[in-house]
Amino acid sequence: MSKGMHFWKNNGENVLLDADNLFWAVVHNQNNNADVFIPSDIFSLYEKVKNRLQKEFNDFRFGQELTAIYINPTDKCNATCSYCYIPAPIRQNGRSMTKDELFFILDKIAAYFKNAKRKQVIIFHASEPLLVKEIIFEAITKYKKVFKFGLQTNALLLEKTDAEFLKDHLVGIGISLDSSVPSINNRLRPQLKEGGNFSKAVKAIEWFGGYAGLNVITTITKLNVASLPSLVKFLHAKRVPCVLMNPVRFTRSSMRMLKPDDKILAKYFIRAVDTAITLSQKSKHKIIIGNFTNAVLAIIAPLARRLMCDISPCGGGRCFFTITASGKMIPCGEFIGLEGFSGGSIFKQSISTAMRSKAFKKVRDRAVEKIQECKACNLRNICGAPCPAELHSLGTMYQKSIFCDFYKEIIKYAFTLIAQDKIRYILRKDAIGHLNYEYNLDSRLPGSERTQRVWTRLKK
Repeated sequence: MSKGMHFWKNNGENVLLDADNLFWAVVHNQNNNADVFIPSDIFSLYEKVKNRLQKEFNDFRFGQELTAIYINPTDKCNATCSYCYIPAPIRQNGRSMTKDELFFILDKIAAYFKNAKRKQVIIFHASEPLLVKEIIFEAITKYKKVFKFGLQTNALLLEKTDAEFLKDHLVGIGISLDSSVPSINNRLRPQLKEGGNFSKAVKAIEWFGGYAGLNVITTITKLNVASLPSLVKFLHAKRVPCVLMNPVRFTRSSMRMLKPDDKILAKYFIRAVDTAITLSQKSKHKIIIGNFTNAVLAIIAPLARRLMCDISPCGGGRCFFTITASGKMIPCGEFIGLEGFSGGSIFKQSISTAMRSKAFKKVRDRAVEKIQECKACNLRNICGAPCPAELHSLGTMYQKSIFCDFYKEIIKYAFTLIAQDKIRYILRKDAIGHLNYEYNLDSRLPGSERTQRVWTRLKK
């Protein structure tokens, strides 16, 4: 059961939040008075809905419905990114799936989901899937009526005809790009050979020409953090609809050297968000920062969030899992290289066996209420204290996030923009069309456009 609402001041607004079920309210503090009047109808609504919200949210957090499976068709990569979570020996000496192995896996997944009401999502992921482009494209062609497909690539091997194929088959595509400054990007994403992926990635982005299924993936380090706002401008001009800006993960010790300071990270990330909003307001093309959008959804529509890293337990081994090139089933790709997290081989064991395995259960059991630093935090079920893999590699997954202070600043800024009624510039167009008000308690001051109190709940 919920322990009740807590109150704090947030950039001129006053926020009430029940951290357990994410009921929230924003009350405008007129003239910045020390005493804040909380209208009684907010408390009345809270008492009416809190138990139902608690049940819905618990079902969402602890349910085990699979929504996606990541397949790594090869261990190998044609780049040498210093922050890659896959150990270098695996990337250099690993194996690749054969066509028969890949088709066997897809057939097994299709059989597991044979009674599902919707197509399941298959995402071809790390290391660099286009090293086995031929078998991937054959698989997409053969199974396009069975699955929805996605693909994450550094674009070094992508050709214009490949882009047309992926668009024709409605494949979601993620292209890695860390900066609009070639020298910064290529330092972070170098090829095995000379240079980096900047020119190829940019050319590929242009080939997709505003394709709705395109995402650009940016890993934030201390080397590119200050260039985040300029990257948003650059991608907006290329008609990119979404960019994911993810802080570097600490699944390997060498990544410590690349960590940006939390305050600096929050400063430039917020500038990037503001840049995206301004550009979306002033032009016909909208660009969003996907992980910030997810933070907003975690507040206004918790059950509609897409990214499952910032929820506790996370989606690993619950909503998705990864199949490695050797056939291992692991809760998430971030666990590659970590011992004790295999749920068995897809070639020998069933998907159900993997889902019931100790390895998967270990990740599903990790909840913020069990973390000493997090259990009293009001933002714990918006942040989720990611990532269990990186925290396990640092000693124990039962500790607060490496970027705790950053996440707090971003979530508080999300509340600020919600209070300013800027949601329509932050969400995807398709998300706005599929969300409706479940509750909406909103009254305005006489003769003013300022919202005095807001409580909204959007339902998928």
